[in-house]
Amino acid sequence: MRDGMPIVHTLNQKQSRVIGVKVGYFHTNHCDLYLTSTCCRKAALRFADGSSSAKTSSPSRSSPANSPSATLLPMIHNGRATLPYDSEAALAHLRRDKKLAALIERAGPFTLKLGHTGTPFTSLLESILYQQLHGKAAATIHRRVRAMYGEDDPSPHALLSTPEEHLRAAGVSGNKIKALRDLASRTLDGTVPTLDAIHAMPDAEVIARLTEVRGIGPWTVEMLLIFRLGRPDVLPVTDYGVRKGFALTFQRLPKKRALAAADLPKPEVMHQRAQRWAPFRSVASWYLWRACDLAAKAAKPEDPQPAKPPSL
Repeated sequence: MRDGMPIVHTLNQKQSRVIGVKVGYFHTNHCDLYLTSTCCRKAALRFADGSSSAKTSSPSRSSPANSPSATLLPMIHNGRATLPYDSEAALAHLRRDKKLAALIERAGPFTLKLGHTGTPFTSLLESILYQQLHGKAAATIHRRVRAMYGEDDPSPHALLSTPEEHLRAAGVSGNKIKALRDLASRTLDGTVPTLDAIHAMPDAEVIARLTEVRGIGPWTVEMLLIFRLGRPDVLPVTDYGVRKGFALTFQRLPKKRALAAADLPKPEVMHQRAQRWAPFRSVASWYLWRACDLAAKAAKPEDPQPAKPPSL
């Protein structure tokens, strides 16, 4: 792992593959992409709040843990902003859990950096455009959309004023257009808060407000909280990588077969263990992603390729 971002896996491991990225999570030239992976070449991209088929373009609130496809989601990247909490204090606290302490020792330093925040509106706009698409395709569509507004993200007013056929010509599907218009409307009516307002809100309120937007589910907002806003105490229990990392770290697993869905912990089991990690469950989650990275490297000791991080 490099540049502070964890490897992330899709539920459908047969489709797991590496997508190298540079600044964003999934795309080399885009500087604001979500889940930038410092993962190895055989890692997979996460599916963010999308439907169960990679071919469909309709945003959905379904959990990524239940979705077999992978998508490139903007918003999380390994940026340069300073964390708003003391990572050394977080590590000292988390090391009280002996099994987690062993993982921290194996994984190494906590190197997460926050990505460029933008505004909730522009972050969620990117999230919707990237859902259920390969990174290059999503980046192309996002670039076309920005080109319609002078190479910049549209304002909510401008987006609502744009004829649907213009957005379709840029490659945006009908369902995503509905989601974008809902996002714009909810931004104008105050449901989607401003960046200043969101900083003053507790995590639960941020999740409740932003998931009112069509096509935005809890996982998307949790990723924004961890990687953009720097919230220290978020545990995304529906994330496949976090669930798998938990199983690898805290459960006795069969050694003669691959990890199965039945082996993954239930949310209540994770919450119970994670009570002792509060108020630094975001840092613990980061290390659970790293547990997946370490397991992938151990399974391929002959692979000479170094771990490649997406560099948001």
